[in-house]
Amino acid sequence: MVTNSIIAIAFILGTFFIVMAAIGVVRFPDAYTRAHASSKSATLGILFILIGVFIHFWHVDGEPNMRILLGIIFIFLTGPIGGHMLTRAAYFSGVKPTSRTVRDDLAEEYERKKRES
Repeated sequence: MVTNSIIAIAFILGTFFIVMAAIGVVRFPDAYTRAHASSKSATLGILFILIGVFIHFWHVDGEPNMRILLGIIFIFLTGPIGGHMLTRAAYFSGVKPTSRTVRDDLAEEYERKKRES
């Protein structure tokens, strides 16, 4: 009973974060904030769902499934890195942020690197 409750909570949290990622992608104004929402929130959502699956199969089989654990580690590492690389590529290809952006910390460094090369 306790294990099923933990699994259900993990699934509910995962679903919540994935829905928040979808709402963020639809509502946020520019590519940078959308990529942030999709990479961070979706990664958390998938992690919670995979943790629930891991606990479920551990409870059913009596031993942990290392493939699911490797999947959790892989998603945890590659999701945010992929989002970062997409936003960096968007920045260097000239995608403008929204007019509500307060500051651009990378602009000065980007201009300096451009002058050097």
